[in-house]
Amino acid sequence: MLRRFWLFFAQAVTVLLALMFIIATLKPQWLQRQGQFGKQLAEPIVALREVAPGIGSGGAVQNSYADAAQKAMPAVVNVFSSKDGSLPPDPRAKDPLFRYFFGDKNKKQQEQPAANLGSGVIVSSEGYILTNQHVVDGANQIEIALADGRTANAKVIGVDPETDLAVLKVNMTNLPTITLGRMDQTRVGDVVLAIGNPFGVGQTVTMGIVSALGRNHLGINTFENFIQTDAPINPGNSGGALVDVNGNLLGINTAIYSRSGGSLGIGFAIPVSTARSVLESIITTGTVTRGWIGVEPQDVTPEIAESFGLDQKSGAIVAGVLKGGPADKAGIKPGDILVSVNGQDITDTTRLLNVIAQIKPGTDAKVHLVRKNKEMDLTVMIGKRPPPPKQPSDEGDDEDGG
Repeated sequence: MLRRFWLFFAQAVTVLLALMFIIATLKPQWLQRQGQFGKQLAEPIVALREVAPGIGSGGAVQNSYADAAQKAMPAVVNVFSSKDGSLPPDPRAKDPLFRYFFGDKNKKQQEQPAANLGSGVIVSSEGYILTNQHVVDGANQIEIALADGRTANAKVIGVDPETDLAVLKVNMTNLPTITLGRMDQTRVGDVVLAIGNPFGVGQTVTMGIVSALGRNHLGINTFENFIQTDAPINPGNSGGALVDVNGNLLGINTAIYSRSGGSLGIGFAIPVSTARSVLESIITTGTVTRGWIGVEPQDVTPEIAESFGLDQKSGAIVAGVLKGGPADKAGIKPGDILVSVNGQDITDTTRLLNVIAQIKPGTDAKVHLVRKNKEMDLTVMIGKRPPPPKQPSDEGDDEDGG
């Protein structure tokens, strides 16, 4: 019986081998298709094995930023400020018939204090808080609310309207603080989180990326060097934190571009490097001191260069010189094109303002300029930049982040 089984098995194997030999000889493409079919089935399995380890196991794909949010959120506070102000009068209030039926409601409305809402960031255990100047501008009373539910009154230590920054101080203990990040390691495309109190709904975290660095010529502040981000920023976020994926502070959320008052994905934050400089200056001296030479500069555009027959295509052309100012005493004249200051190239008016502002008043600066297509050097003693004139706040500005 067993011998008959082995005989049958041997015959079957012999027939199968013979059949495969015939197919390989006459129809080899049949075997190739079979191999391709087997390969198609195997490839997805291999691909899944390669991708799977990176999902939720510390690979390149990060699917949560909870650690960064939890690290930074306790140091972000809500800022409530109020000031004595009046609402615009109702034009119907002069109508006797209107007052007869509705009373003098306009007078009561004008007696109500105006309120403002924003955010702030605790940067020191001693109680120093960074926020936007427009959040506390003209406020008679400022109150901050921590994420843990504590509240306290705050006082303004100093403001810098030209960067829209303000420093507040509270007398509290056991304050959470945020870690300051580094702008030199920040790149376009980095993931960032915006933390604040939009529309007063409570502390909120939104996510986006760094869309651009060094944004200027926006007409928001005198000194502009904004981080642009698409992390949703809305009214009430002003003064809040823009942090990296490690929870470190990268910027102070300041403004948005919007046609409706809501976020359109274009928000601006003051870099931490600028905020740190302003913070240290205000804490030390109570104000921000910047260099100044007393000129009215304009960008050298191709049109200006062509109309004046200038060979210089970049720099800042002097449109006016303040009589008796540092530039006037140094011999700078209208029409001069400022090319560099202390070896730093001047590409436009924004660059000129920033370079001059960083020079300590009372020190000499070497200015390289072009006058009637001839290069020359002058030495200017840097003066102290005067405070900007007080300007009325623009309520409801579409570019205001809160």
